[in-house]
Amino acid sequence: ADEIKHKDFCVDEFNTNQLQTEKKEREKQDLIAKIEDLEMTIKALTEAIDTLKAEIAEMQVQLKRAGEDREKENKEFQTTVADQRETQKLLKAALSVLADFYKKSGAASLVQKQEPVGPPPPAGFETYKKNAASGGVMSMIEQIISDAKAMEAEAIRSEEDAQKAYEDFVKDTNASIEAKSKDIVEKTEVRAKAEEELVETKESKEAVMLELEQLSNYNAQLHQSCDFVLKNFDLRQTARDEEVEALKQAKAILSGAKFEEFLQSA
Repeated sequence: ADEIKHKDFCVDEFNTNQLQTEKKEREKQDLIAKIEDLEMTIKALTEAIDTLKAEIAEMQVQLKRAGEDREKENKEFQTTVADQRETQKLLKAALSVLADFYKKSGAASLVQKQEPVGPPPPAGFETYKKNAASGGVMSMIEQIISDAKAMEAEAIRSEEDAQKAYEDFVKDTNASIEAKSKDIVEKTEVRAKAEEELVETKESKEAVMLELEQLSNYNAQLHQSCDFVLKNFDLRQTARDEEVEALKQAKAILSGAKFEEFLQSA
């Protein structure tokens, strides 16, 4: 009876040990897959964060360069406008002097009397020549003044366009930097959680590995305790059954012999 109980115990324990081992093996494989997935996630997040940081650094460089270029362009604009205004100022002054000169010169020619050589010129001819000469020079100066004004106006329009383009670029770039910085913060938080989960998962895997080791050790103990019993159980049970049967036969024989002896003595 004890041997039967031992055999039943061994069978039950082997079955339980096998089921628990298979369960823990599945848990181990699941944890290994989860660890690989978390490591890939952390790697991808790290690469994405590094890329975002590099993009922000590049945009900051572009902002600096754009600011330097804008400052240089503005200085050139200031110089151009100052030059054109100075040109206009000087030419207007020259125009005023010429206008006074030709006005006085024209009046003097009318008063001055000279003995003409040859036939006298038509009336007003001298005045016409002087007016023609003065008109040509003054028109040229006025045209230069007009060109200077046009160049000043064009420089102002270009400066306004360049300033607006720069301000738009700065606004868009800063918005992009802000968005990327926010993305970095979010990805960093996700990575931190993934790293924390990775540590926990590795700890869980170590615990499962320890349980598998314990199950393996217990399985070895069961083999030591049960292999002989399980291997020889049927032979021992057959031998025991034969032994019991032999005892029964012997008892029967003995009982028969005693009965005959009783008859003979009677």
